[in-house]
Amino acid sequence: MKLYSKYTRYLVAVDCIIFGYDILEKEIKLLLIKRSFDPGKGKWSLAGGFVDENESLDDAASRILRKLTGLESVYMKQSYAYGETNRDPGDRVISVSYFALIAIRDINRELTQQNEAHWRSIARLPDLIFDHSAMVKKALTDLQGQVKIRPVGFELLPEKLTLVQLQALYEAIYQREIDKRNFRKKILSMGILEKLDEKEKETSKKGAYYYKFDKDKYDKLKQSGFYFNLDVN
Repeated sequence: MKLYSKYTRYLVAVDCIIFGYDILEKEIKLLLIKRSFDPGKGKWSLAGGFVDENESLDDAASRILRKLTGLESVYMKQSYAYGETNRDPGDRVISVSYFALIAIRDINRELTQQNEAHWRSIARLPDLIFDHSAMVKKALTDLQGQVKIRPVGFELLPEKLTLVQLQALYEAIYQREIDKRNFRKKILSMGILEKLDEKEKETSKKGAYYYKFDKDKYDKLKQSGFYFNLDVN
């Protein structure tokens, strides 16, 4: 017996704001698709879809991300729920947005081509369907808040990285310049970066030492009350 049968049912969807970082262009990018059906056919859209009957919201978001990128284990966080009655001209659809952080180099390019997915700079986004622009804006604000208190930025970089590359990433996320001395002092004082003997010499003659994020050490420090704080000017 269905106890709520007298109530109207609505469609529930998830939309994925997929952030990537272009280490050469020093830009945060968003993975967008050309919508293949109405309403909004041919327009730019976030990757999304309806939640199946026996599927959780998290599982639906993971399924959509996996179908588009081929990636299984990525950083993903629920952002916000959108339920304006007229947000989707096709029907009454309530959508829950998620933002994900992926390394562009890890993506399955064949899958993105099949789905007509393209990376677009967060600073030069095209017009998006429905309320997807609002979703992106909210997710970017969420991301800016997360990178201050959690080391999630490392999800967007190669395993070996320089301090210059790390600072450039944070500047791209914050969308402003950061004081070099304060940034380095703060990140190194946490003791969660392992300095390697290898240097990066492609972008400088002298070469900058590579570092590696020590997740095991971070987890141990976190258990003992360590607080990650990278809110720098």
